[in-house]
Amino acid sequence: MAYVPMAVMLGAVAALALGTGALPVLRHIIVNDQKSSTYKLGLLRAITRIADGLPGMVLRRTDQTVTIPFGLIGLYWLRLYKPLILDHRLRQTQGNAGYGFAKAPFQALGTLSTLDLRVGQAFNSATGKTLLGAIRDACRNIRDMPAHYTTWPGSSEPVFIAEPASTRLTASSIRLDCETLSRFGVFHIPTPIWDCASRYACWLEPAIINEWVELMHRYEVRYDTGVARQALRWQDPNRRTGLVRELIEAQLAGTQSSPPCTWTARRLKAGQFEVDHCLPWVHWNNNDLWNLLPTTISANRDKRDRLPSARLLNESRGRILHWWESTYLTSDYRPQFMTEAQAALPIVEDASQPDAVFSGLQHQRRRLKQNQQIAEWMGLKPSSSARSPSP
Repeated sequence: MAYVPMAVMLGAVAALALGTGALPVLRHIIVNDQKSSTYKLGLLRAITRIADGLPGMVLRRTDQTVTIPFGLIGLYWLRLYKPLILDHRLRQTQGNAGYGFAKAPFQALGTLSTLDLRVGQAFNSATGKTLLGAIRDACRNIRDMPAHYTTWPGSSEPVFIAEPASTRLTASSIRLDCETLSRFGVFHIPTPIWDCASRYACWLEPAIINEWVELMHRYEVRYDTGVARQALRWQDPNRRTGLVRELIEAQLAGTQSSPPCTWTARRLKAGQFEVDHCLPWVHWNNNDLWNLLPTTISANRDKRDRLPSARLLNESRGRILHWWESTYLTSDYRPQFMTEAQAALPIVEDASQPDAVFSGLQHQRRRLKQNQQIAEWMGLKPSSSARSPSP
């Protein structure tokens, strides 16, 4: 397949910036663009999910393009198509044609949970080699099909540019981090489209899903709409705080001083604490270690689903950094903490540096505030603080 020069994309992006914007282009791809398979929708949904949930995976950003690991697109492709093809046997193309990515490695993913296909997950050598093979096949299919045939309206020039890299599969344990996923090459997305997908994901994804259901019904009229929608449902991890509760309890039972409440600085007591999602779960489904913080019961329940204000977050900086350093970065949880922070938080280049992670947290707080207009929490009022468990 002929390589599309970057200059072609830059010219198209310039025209996009001067024209009617990214939303009409995305609407054209979703609704009007000719489709003999669901692949264009799959690619667009993967990009939307990544732009919304993993801003930290951006390798480079300019006014024209955003570059992310090609393997990340491949990973999300597998996460989308595994339940559709392996679990529900729902046809994704016209006729009885096969799927270019559904080779032996993909078929072997039937033994994995869809939730395993996420950034930060670690695998042993055998499973890791199989998964890398499935990602490689997915990337090849994306390059040759949806990335090649998703073009600018009225043009034959592709919207997205894939630059694959040859990948040697080795039998060794792996972690799905930025370095591993970059081994498959890079993927370029026009910056206006990336920003649009990030800001309007809550509207774009339902539109993509609706069109996807319609396409599958055309391919196979016997499909039940409810089954199709269930297969297309994105599986997020359950809201869980058990591990962090155990870590807090271990510190409370140890000889070291008990950890303080992140938001009030009051010392926690056994059985009288909760774990807070700093960036609220209801607005951003994130269970990463960096996002789970120890708090008093009264602080957590008063905060509810609000964002900590910029002032409160800055005032709590020292306690947050100390919690990360003492609990994760000096323990066996260090690799998980670093991988999760680098994937989910923007501008975090070195997650071994708590200050860098905190800067990413501040940036993501501003992003959620701007995009979703979430109410802010200024902290406990003096009367509420007085009712907190005494140290």
